[in-house]
Amino acid sequence: MNPLLRWFHQLGSPPSFDRFAARWAPLCWLIALPLLGIGIWQALFVVPADYQQGDSFRILYIHVPSAWMSLLVFALMALYAAIAHVWRIKLCEILAMACAPIGAAFTLITLLTGSIWGKPMWGTWWDWDPRLTTELILLLLYLGVIALYRAIDDRRNAARAAGLLAIVGVALLPVIRYSVVWWDTLHQGQTISVFGTSKMDAAMLPPLWWIVIATKFVFAGSLLMRARADNLARETGRDWVRERAGGQQ
Repeated sequence: MNPLLRWFHQLGSPPSFDRFAARWAPLCWLIALPLLGIGIWQALFVVPADYQQGDSFRILYIHVPSAWMSLLVFALMALYAAIAHVWRIKLCEILAMACAPIGAAFTLITLLTGSIWGKPMWGTWWDWDPRLTTELILLLLYLGVIALYRAIDDRRNAARAAGLLAIVGVALLPVIRYSVVWWDTLHQGQTISVFGTSKMDAAMLPPLWWIVIATKFVFAGSLLMRARADNLARETGRDWVRERAGGQQ
């Protein structure tokens, strides 16, 4: 068997995943926190104020990475759920369900920071703008996945039912992405491009990329921590869990 495939196969074992998550989750946080600190410090004290929006534009350094993560996490959740439905891999069920609260948190931050920015720019905390409305629907989908998972006692059946909702809900992601193109909207069009040319001044971009990278490690650390906790809860009573618990006392 290919060494990489063997590693993935072994990682699907609950004891192996527990060791993997215990090792790498703290490292992800260790990397994320200084990156986040650098990005926030540069966003607040290094980059100049925007010539039109003044200092209020600085909230985009939290808003944009959170918005990108809200979409990425949902797509990843749907992918894990699809793999679990096709190949019945329990670890993928666990990872899919661990994504939901993290994605919901990023989506909530996106909506809150968007509202805070919208008040001075639009004169209102909320407008039923296509981008805002579809992002709100995304939050409701996340909450629906969480609620459905918790409503069914059997963990595997619960994960499959909630995962199906995630798979169906992934159709919303391109609508959110292209809402500023398809409809007239108050929300500004795309100004930041990962691979193309950004309309934003180059001097203002470094803090954004620091925080974008940091949020990836925040997500990875959070995902491993939540998935490990769910994995241990499902495996309660197994010999390896008792041995591990005894070794930590």
